[in-house]
Amino acid sequence: MKIACLLGSPRRHGNSSTVAEHFCNTAVGFGAEVRTFALNELKYRGCQACMACKTKLDRCILDDDLSEVLGAVSESDIVVLASPVYFGEVSSQMKAFIDRTFSFLVPDYITNPKKSRVEPGKTLIFVLAQGNPDEKAFSNIFPKYDFFFKLSGFESRLVHACGVREAGEVKGRKELLDLAEKTAKQVFNKM
Repeated sequence: MKIACLLGSPRRHGNSSTVAEHFCNTAVGFGAEVRTFALNELKYRGCQACMACKTKLDRCILDDDLSEVLGAVSESDIVVLASPVYFGEVSSQMKAFIDRTFSFLVPDYITNPKKSRVEPGKTLIFVLAQGNPDEKAFSNIFPKYDFFFKLSGFESRLVHACGVREAGEVKGRKELLDLAEKTAKQVFNKM
């Protein structure tokens, strides 16, 4: 079982990263192989809207650090996307990655029943960490991205850590770490 874990926080050991790493450590206990990418440490550009992935190539034309990440995501059984919530949205690092997944869609994805170049049946774990303790605050983030990742054949699950603002604060919230562990167990029991 291969896992690609993408950390979208500029803080390497921030709350979203800590929850994602807890999920991955639990998965390793089930025999998973994990590759982790800290997006903030990579050099890459967002989608250029050049449409080369629809007209010339079967992948993104940009050749940068995100090329390896996109390949790892495509080859993985489980993908973990972890991001803090900044101004009601995922981090800019994560958003740039998500935009580049447009290259996963086939040229005629609007009418083609097989919309993605990525093999279906992958699981996406979407980890969001936010300072606001209200679970309903920013509740539009996950459904929006879930819609797009379903196009690429992912079955998505949300691990939502609310009320964690300071770096590392989630370590003192056992229920949130337990949620990450429980989610990993559920995913692996299903497979």
